[in-house]
This record gives sequence, structure tokens and C-alpha cells, in this order.
Amino acid sequence: MKFRYRYYGQSQIQDTAHSTSMQFAPDTLRAPVYFDGILQPSAALHFREAISSLHDVVVSDLKTRPKDRSAYQQWLQENQQSMLNQYMARSENLRAESAGIQKELTQLQQQKGLLLKPFYVARQQYFNDLYRQNRDMWLVLDPVITVHPDQILFECFSRDEASYASLSCSHNVFGRRGDMACGTTNIDYSDALYTEFQKIRDYKQTRFGIQQAGFSVTSGQDEQWQEPEIDLPDSWIRGFLQVSTAMSLPAVQLQLHPMDIHGICLALRRRKEKNGPRSLRFILQPGKPVEVLIEPWSQRLQFARSVFQGDAAQEIRIWGRRRLLTLERLIPVAQSFTVHLLGTGMPSFWVANMPDMAFTLGLSGWTANDWSSGSQLALMAPRTGYSSATMQAVTQALNTQWQLPVAGFSQQHGLPSGEVAAATEALIQSGRAVYDLQKRTVRWRDLVREPLQMDSLRFQSEQEALASQLMSAGLVKDAGQEGSGEHVLWRARVAESTRNPSRWLPVSLTMDADLRIRDAQCGCDYFFRHQLRRGPCEHILALRQQVYCK
Repeated sequence: MKFRYRYYGQSQIQDTAHSTSMQFAPDTLRAPVYFDGILQPSAALHFREAISSLHDVVVSDLKTRPKDRSAYQQWLQENQQSMLNQYMARSENLRAESAGIQKELTQLQQQKGLLLKPFYVARQQYFNDLYRQNRDMWLVLDPVITVHPDQILFECFSRDEASYASLSCSHNVFGRRGDMACGTTNIDYSDALYTEFQKIRDYKQTRFGIQQAGFSVTSGQDEQWQEPEIDLPDSWIRGFLQVSTAMSLPAVQLQLHPMDIHGICLALRRRKEKNGPRSLRFILQPGKPVEVLIEPWSQRLQFARSVFQGDAAQEIRIWGRRRLLTLERLIPVAQSFTVHLLGTGMPSFWVANMPDMAFTLGLSGWTANDWSSGSQLALMAPRTGYSSATMQAVTQALNTQWQLPVAGFSQQHGLPSGEVAAATEALIQSGRAVYDLQKRTVRWRDLVREPLQMDSLRFQSEQEALASQLMSAGLVKDAGQEGSGEHVLWRARVAESTRNPSRWLPVSLTMDADLRIRDAQCGCDYFFRHQLRRGPCEHILALRQQVYCK
């Protein structure tokens, strides 16, 4: 998807010995959105650490990248003939001649390297400077800001699309406020702003503003206009929608002390795992302190100040734990941390609670399984089960009130709670609303200016769509586990398709301790032709989804 933005000027920060002024340039192609306020001195440090942690998420990329061997392959291709000549040479004369040529070639290459070294150094310096000065060129999309009548919401995604972060600031954070217009906009954001954020102090007046100058300028010839066009991958949009949907799912909730988070981060800093499993195992007993087992070292942490308030004992494992190091800056300023665990191998949300502020870090199942990989989560359910009257009432209420408690709204207007929940879920999946994890309400937020093409965003592949159909129709039967240990084997019967439910296929799936697929077997034609080279078939994906639901 291609999106066009229009900024008037650039976001900038003016810093003096007595004050700091932050002015963000919004997207003027959207409806006017602006804000002006002065930070309370007591909230300045909290805001600085929270907005800096938001930046850490934007630039983070923890996915394992394969080593680039293109230079070696090019060298091998260039020298293959020379090596073949040396191998085929049998006589002493040819060997001597080949050695002489090789020596001369080596000298020429050394001279070439010396001549081109200044060029290589200058080129590397150029790219380093480009990365430092124009970091926004390396990022996928500028952060999203939503101004609500009661708060300001910042949202962003990491470069590897595995981490989501949001910062909600109540208007009480600002001592004096000026003009304000509610809405959602993208802001012009660069790495230079992060450097200026570090200069925020509680003894200096800090003014925060979203400019409204561009909305009143009509001349398109003004040199201050910037109109970047970004080819945005579908995975970015799909990830945002799945985050909002995941927030509304039932979860196990824990209250942790900031020093508990410090204990986890300290353990991860001290040691580097080399073998799996690389998970955090939460051991939860009703009325007892929360315990965390750090694998593979079997290091057990007991949080005496954090008691589990649930009704049933359970164990939940999560992966991609090194992304939690983003929370280190918030430990000194947070009052507490609220953790929402959706289940083993499922997403988790870590909320740092601060006075009139909340920083939310959303983590996918594990780092390599980013938010856009939705086959095993099935978070984007079909938007059905509500009437047009219910949708109209919910949309009108969100447009006027900007937030909506689902249960209270259904009782107040006499609408079925199921239809109201389905309508709000449809708005979330279409990018027009976001779930407030703290207040358990739905808030109005237009993610993009243009309507989203939902058919292209629902699934990553045809196999994922077919797997979702099989699961929805209940065509996965007799799913069971065989054995235990490092590798667990699952077996089930899966219908060939929803159009042919009478033919059942035997499907098996082997997963390791990190819940990664190690082996799979299926009797369908797709698996017979491609095995796992093009990814699992819809029957294997349906079984894996069934495993996650258990």
C-alpha cells in the first residue's frame, strides 16, 4: 500500500537554559489535529523516559538475519577460472607460470585496494552520517499521535514488526493548555528529536505542541511543504490491527513491582543463552508470590511483593524476552507494572504505570514471529454478527464521545452486548478504533487516511485463509498429544476442505520446546508436491492453531 503525507515544515525542538519547546509537524492531508500545552515539572522526567523508550522500540530490530555471502560468491566466481587453471596444470613450467601470474595479480589487487581505500572509507562515512542524520529514511513509518479529549496517545512499531509500544498521557500532565483539536495524525519524526528529548529537565519549562500552522496555509508553492510517499507493507498495517485485537482478548493479569522487572532484566543482562529453550516460565499459584523460571538455566526468581490474585494455578511461557530490556529506563519512574499474558506462546502486554501516564509494550509470541504472522493466533476473526443499526450507533457514539465502554453502552442503549462487541471488533480490525488496555474501553482512532482494503490484510497467504475456514467450521478432530520432552508430537484428523468435509486427512505436527515446527506430515496434494519448502499447508496450520487453543 502506498500512502502520501504532507508536512508543513519539520518537527523541531528549541532548547535554552530555561525552557524547551517541542513542536511536531502533523500530516496536513488529514483533518486538522493540533495541541499545545506545558508539561508539569513533576511529569517532565517521566515523559522523557517514556518517550525515549518509545523511540527505542521504533529503531529496534532483533530478528536474526542470515549472513550475507554475496561478496564471497562474487569472489569465487571471479577466481574460479584461475583456480581451475592451477588445478589442471601438471607440468612444472605451467605451475611456475601460473604462480607468477598469481603473484602479479595479487600485487595488482593490493594496489587497487590502496587506490580505492579512500573511496570505501568515504562511502562508509556517508552511509553512517545518513543513518544518524536522517534516521526517518530508514524507518517504515512515522509514529502515530491521537489527541483525545482526555489524553494524548503515541503509537509505534519496531522495525522488525515484533514489538508495539504506546504512550498515553493524560491532559493532567500539562499545567497549561492552549488550543486543541482532537483526531489522529502522523508526525514528522527524525533521530535528531530523540537527542533533544534527552535534554528535558524538571527545572526547565517544557512546552509540547502539535503545530496547526500548516492547516491554514493554502499556497502549494511554499518551500516548507514536504510530501513524502511511502510504500507501506501490508504486514505493518496487519500488525497494528492484530495488536488492537489482542488487547481485547481475555488474559491473565499480574501486578509486578518495578524491582521485579529489574530482576528479570538483570538476569538477562548477566547471561547470554546459547541453547534453547529461551523462555520465561511464569509459575502462578493463587495467593502466592509470582515466580518466574528463566530457561535454559533454570534460574528461579520469586517476587515476594507481587502476589498472584487468580483463581487457578497455571504455568505460562513466553519467548522473545530480550525485548523486555526496553523497559529498563522506566523502572526508576514507574509506580508498578501490569502484565497481561494471553497464554503460552501468545502475545503479552507490559504496562508501566506512572502518574497520569502509561507506557504499554506489546510483544508478539516470539521475536521471529512478528505481529503480522497471524496464522497461529487467528486474531482477525470475520466481521459478522451485528446489525447495521448497531454499527451505526457504535460509530456515532465513538465519533462524539471518543471512547466507549462496551458493557455500559449496550445496557444504556438496550442493544445486545454480543452485537456491540462484534461491531467494536469490526472497527478495530478496520483500523478505525483502538482498545484502551488500562480503562478497558474502545477509543476512536483512524490509523490511516484512506479506507483499508481488508481483503488483502486479513491473511498472509491462501493457506492461512483456508486454515481459518477449517477452524471456524470445526473440521479439526481428535487432536491429541503423544509423548513429552524436547519434541512433542501432535496428531489429528483434518477435513480436506470446507467444500469436501467428508474426506479426512491424517495430519501430524512435531514442535520443540520453543513451540517451533520441527517436522510435519499431511496427506494432502499440496504437501505431497511441496513438503514444507513453501510453508505448511492449510491442514498443518489448522492443527497448529488448534494446539494453541488448547
